[in-house]
Amino acid sequence: MWRKARIVMAGACAAAGVCVVPTVAGPATAAAVQATAVTAKTVTAKTVTAKTATAEAAATTAKTATPATARKKGRPYCARYKCIALTFDDGPWPYTPALLDTLKKHKAKATFFLLGRKVANRPELTRRIHEEGHDIGNHTWNHPSLTTLSDGEVFEEVSSTSNIINKTIGRMPDYMRPPNGATNARVASLMSDLGLPQILWTGSTLDWQARDTKVIAKRTLKLAKRNGVILLHDIVPETVKAMPGVLTALEKQHYKFVTLTTLLQGRTLRPGEVYPPRGR
Repeated sequence: MWRKARIVMAGACAAAGVCVVPTVAGPATAAAVQATAVTAKTVTAKTVTAKTATAEAAATTAKTATPATARKKGRPYCARYKCIALTFDDGPWPYTPALLDTLKKHKAKATFFLLGRKVANRPELTRRIHEEGHDIGNHTWNHPSLTTLSDGEVFEEVSSTSNIINKTIGRMPDYMRPPNGATNARVASLMSDLGLPQILWTGSTLDWQARDTKVIAKRTLKLAKRNGVILLHDIVPETVKAMPGVLTALEKQHYKFVTLTTLLQGRTLRPGEVYPPRGR
């Protein structure tokens, strides 16, 4: 019973901010204890009153705030704006600086899936991509179809690329894109072990095949949709030449050009997960 009483009183001490230790006491001591208890109740009452006043004030503020203001403050960027993610594979390449200039002119952000061997050959260009606010993803070292490789070869292709990216820009990539979109359950499991989600696309321009500026521009505009992930290549000179016109046209449709990270609106993909899901 004594232990239980001590625990109960300890809780009262914490709530009131005053601690009374029971002792065997005479009348004088008992009076002092009673006075202390009265003080504790007064302090507690004041604290409760202050908390109630604060809560009432907060409730009043919440009521006076307009619903539109409250919604706008808490909504992700791409819930408020018409976003699209342009993604560029296989660089960095000699055409990449011109593309970066175009993106900067239009205040556009993009996602670059880089090859490890090209990062090793062009570290300054890789740093420029990062420093200008674009996402950098892992696209393997040599661009093989991962489904045709052994587990060890897959690990080597992907981990070596993550390491050279980290060495170059000071951080590991958050995503990878399997070359040719070639993935399966085994590759997904290996990417899970490496901590990397797999990024595919909602539409591919097949620019590497078209090699025609007008065709690439037309295909990009046709594939554009809200929260779309468009596959392009900065190693294709016609793609780079098409981008000024494409960005201008999409701006007129009120698109915002964002990185994949922004497009995800705070969602964290699971390692190995495929995004966008197949069939979208």
